[in-house]
Amino acid sequence: MSVFLSALQYIDLNAIIAIIAAGLFGLFVGSIPGLTATMAVALMVPFTFFMDPIPALALMISIGASSIYAGDIPGALLRIPGTPASAAYVADSNELVKQGKLNRVLGIGLTSSVIGGLVGALILMLAAPLLAKFALKFSSYEYTWLSLLGLTCATLVVGNQPLKGLVTLCLGLLLACVGYDQITGVPRFTFGQVSLLQGVNFIPAMIGLFAISGAIEYYAGRIQDSTSRQTATPQTDSGMNLFKGVPSLLWQRKFNLMRSSVLGTLIGALPGAGADIAAWISYAISKKFSKNPELYGHGSEEAIVDASSSNNGSLAGSWIPSLVFGIPGDSAAAIIIGVLYMKDMNPGPTLFLFQPDKLYAVFILFFIANLMLLPLATLVVNFIKRIIYIDKAVLYPVIILFSMVGSFAINNDLSSIYVMLGMGVLGYLLQRGQYPISPIILGMILGPMLEKNLLSSLIKSDGQLLAFVERPVSMFLATCFFAVVVMQVFSIIRAAGSGSQKVVEG
Repeated sequence: MSVFLSALQYIDLNAIIAIIAAGLFGLFVGSIPGLTATMAVALMVPFTFFMDPIPALALMISIGASSIYAGDIPGALLRIPGTPASAAYVADSNELVKQGKLNRVLGIGLTSSVIGGLVGALILMLAAPLLAKFALKFSSYEYTWLSLLGLTCATLVVGNQPLKGLVTLCLGLLLACVGYDQITGVPRFTFGQVSLLQGVNFIPAMIGLFAISGAIEYYAGRIQDSTSRQTATPQTDSGMNLFKGVPSLLWQRKFNLMRSSVLGTLIGALPGAGADIAAWISYAISKKFSKNPELYGHGSEEAIVDASSSNNGSLAGSWIPSLVFGIPGDSAAAIIIGVLYMKDMNPGPTLFLFQPDKLYAVFILFFIANLMLLPLATLVVNFIKRIIYIDKAVLYPVIILFSMVGSFAINNDLSSIYVMLGMGVLGYLLQRGQYPISPIILGMILGPMLEKNLLSSLIKSDGQLLAFVERPVSMFLATCFFAVVVMQVFSIIRAAGSGSQKVVEG
């Protein structure tokens, strides 16, 4: 208790101002497709040079939480995920907006994100050392099974099109193979292009698949049908109250909310996992146990509750290995570790022994930053949501411009724009053939993680496959993976059987 009281002395006006300023900046950056949460954190690092330790960390915490949530905003309004973590449920949020539930969608996402962040902060404060020790037990064997388990989400989230989802997932895995081999350093599928040696960045690919393909579809529709020039504006609620009916929905989904928040925190605690994988896995689990799985991908409020609470919970989880052992949970946490060292708060067990008051101040900042997100996001969202009323003939050129800027900003290279345009054409063609495009992003995210850990494990075990199931945690993950695969095979057979029966009846 005395440590907690000592920590409160660090929460001064400067820390609060830092949280507010960083929150607004994070909401702005996260709502622009291509400008990720990691980029937002990196842009704020120079400002921390001249700040005291606690306000500097308040800046980092607030910008992470706000930018991850802000990725939901363009996803709901335009079907363009602002961050990779929002791609899992972008179809659901956009479909609900088309049904006239704009305020409700944004309110559900905001409230779920805040609750997920608070649960993650609570777990961080109570169980950081314990969870960090558990995370360190994950070797390349466990990460291999975790990657495979994550890839099974592709067939779980695409509804009644598992085979088409598998095709696009394999396409994503193929794109993930472009560039240097992580083990041997041999270039693959580069076709002599220097720009492809670093691989295909999934951020420009994601922008192309969602933003540019949507623009191509719009302009193709205008050419085919001149009447499409007059695009109907969705009949939706225009008030400023985002929370009407949201508390009752969250109370009904309280078990989902807690499950996904805890799961997101646990996944975030695994080095290299991050909010992207947390959102996908939570979405898949939510669909598997839902009473209305047919709504997923077509406007499921339950999906938004689960996935958005999970990706914000993972932010606090990523701090667990960072604080206890100095091992980053994700790319943003790696930047924050640098800030910790710069402020003489060296991560590790000594931080808990010699600076517990500052450490608990960090825990308190997590609670404050997530609570401040409610009024800040409400203010920003009510301003940004007016974009839905703009004529698409005016809106799409602006979207293309921002997409180009966001793609170029990744590596300051024109090749990112070429990737974005190429993936836009590919996304348009796939959607015309009714192929889901979300699994491509999942494959590009998890492909490198799977390849690196699989090859490392095979090298360590000298090709002995039994080594993959000798450890208790790897055995558990392997069992989960094969169970999901068996269930998916039965669902594919069932779907094929029902399809052939309909043909016979017809």
